[in-house]
Amino acid sequence: MKLASLKSGGRDGTLVVVSRELSRCVAVPDIAATLQSALDDWESKSVQLAKVSTSLESGPVRGEQAFDTAAAHSPLPRAYHWVDGSAYVNHVELVRKARGAEMPESFWHDPLVYQGGSDDFLGPRDDIPVFSEEFGIDMEAETAVITGDVPMGTSVDNAGKYVRLLMLVNDVSLRNLIPGELAKGFGFYQSKPSSAFSPVAVTPDELGKAYNAGTVNLPLRTTLNGKLFGEPECGVDMTFNFHQLIAHVSKTRRLGAGTIIGSGTVSNYDRSKGSSCIAEKRMLETIEQGKPVTPFMRFGDTVRIEMLDKQGNSIFGAIDQKVVQARLP
Repeated sequence: MKLASLKSGGRDGTLVVVSRELSRCVAVPDIAATLQSALDDWESKSVQLAKVSTSLESGPVRGEQAFDTAAAHSPLPRAYHWVDGSAYVNHVELVRKARGAEMPESFWHDPLVYQGGSDDFLGPRDDIPVFSEEFGIDMEAETAVITGDVPMGTSVDNAGKYVRLLMLVNDVSLRNLIPGELAKGFGFYQSKPSSAFSPVAVTPDELGKAYNAGTVNLPLRTTLNGKLFGEPECGVDMTFNFHQLIAHVSKTRRLGAGTIIGSGTVSNYDRSKGSSCIAEKRMLETIEQGKPVTPFMRFGDTVRIEMLDKQGNSIFGAIDQKVVQARLP
């Protein structure tokens, strides 16, 4: 089942069920007006939504319309909770190596996460507004899950049953603002503006065998200004799977339905697969050449993030954005 939120429904969008090939959709106000309301009563609503999805795959249904990703919000235009991980520890290791810093051994068995702003996500086709190119504008291609209500103290073995949906993420980062914020010892804020998510969120069964034990086993493709930037395998070198991340973040708190958990930048030790963010490529250049060569994004640059199945079909639709200069209010 594939779900999306159209911008026509105000801040939280209008929930629609989307056809598998992403060409048609139908609103379901009699079931749930928004994705969040469906998640709040998932045991009941998911069954009803699945019936609509089956009907949509069988042929035309009353009230259907063409699905236009430009008209879509992120599946959850705003969320109660957004926590991003750094599940690909080789990426973290590379960051620290580039600046000559040792990585704590604990990073290999204790996940690294931060809680980000979730009140104003960008749509998958929305521009990325930034005031200055000097901020060091970067994309970060990731996968993410949306959970149901997760009890405090959930174990890794039980975490999988709380995964409701999967998405792609562009976790925009302002790299030149990060060092100053981290130096204060209190984490990210200004350096992490609004993230964007894929046009649709999908139930795990849509990925078939490609989703297994909390891991997506497909490549994540990122292009920068129309040129392939990276296509690393999501299921390779993922130190902490989503089940482990759920257990980690629920250690001392409950998670409310609609919590989004990101994987962090997808990264492989096999560097021939390219990178999912500019910072990683700059790190490799620093290690190999003594200095970074690839510039961060500039106004007018475009980024596209997409995942294809084995037959070449887009699973989530594409995040397709342009960086623009933000204007003062």
